[in-house]
Amino acid sequence: MKNKIIIVDDHNLFRNGIKFLLSEIPDIEIVAEASDGKEFLDIIKVITPDIVLMDINMPVMNGVEATKRALELYPDLKILVLSMFSDEEYYNTMIDLGVKGFILKDADNEELKNAVRRVISGNTYFSQDLLVNLIKNKHSADNVSISGREKEVLILICKGYSTGEIATELNLSMRTVERHRSSLLEKTNSNNSIKLVLFAIKNNLVKI
Repeated sequence: MKNKIIIVDDHNLFRNGIKFLLSEIPDIEIVAEASDGKEFLDIIKVITPDIVLMDINMPVMNGVEATKRALELYPDLKILVLSMFSDEEYYNTMIDLGVKGFILKDADNEELKNAVRRVISGNTYFSQDLLVNLIKNKHSADNVSISGREKEVLILICKGYSTGEIATELNLSMRTVERHRSSLLEKTNSNNSIKLVLFAIKNNLVKI
């Protein structure tokens, strides 16, 4: 069974390029495309995708508003944001809304395919180039105390490992990994894994 994807971007040429690249992945099917957020919301009333590739800056309705409304209707919808460095002002808002990742529009073919695969499989993805751009002004998180095991789990979360992969790597049960993840989210006041990764890197808890 193929994973259904909707591409939302106001540039037809860009959408065609994405469609061409993703056509090389056998278990993926582009089921629809939209040129703005309103068109996208109309589409998901009749088609429920497995993943959405969402641009931010679009006419009629931008990607932030479209994401907000879509996730209100379908909280489990997986949204991967198609981003540019100039979109930085929207990152925290999109993360708080619950998107599953960000990838730069000029990412190479393999990175795009990898990001889509990871998000479809239930993981998050954040472009390394975007992370580097976001953490120029690091500071110290002296008030956050994490154990050695939590540090090991955190490092693997920042590398994009799933709960199962972390469990295998550290020879732990998945339940134990989830307990460490929950503790890390609480200690860093993060409400999702992407915010945890950003916090960890900004505060020198891990290196990239």
